[in-house]
Amino acid sequence: MNYKDIITIEPGKRGGKPCIRGMRITVYDVLDYLASGMTHQEILNEFLYLREEDILACLSYAAGRERTTLIVDRG
Repeated sequence: MNYKDIITIEPGKRGGKPCIRGMRITVYDVLDYLASGMTHQEILNEFLYLREEDILACLSYAAGRERTTLIVDRG
């Protein structure tokens, strides 16, 4: 999944947070819904403008961020 075709970042929108297809729903919003226990289908039913590919793009984006996270030992 190439999330770069779906996840957009615009400085004036939602404080520059990564959003889905230029809309005002953020990657964080979708991840938070998933973390709260909502299924993909429940999210899609609640937000009719979202697609399954959008949810997968959010997960791919988060995985990419995690992969590049640097942990610094300050001890």
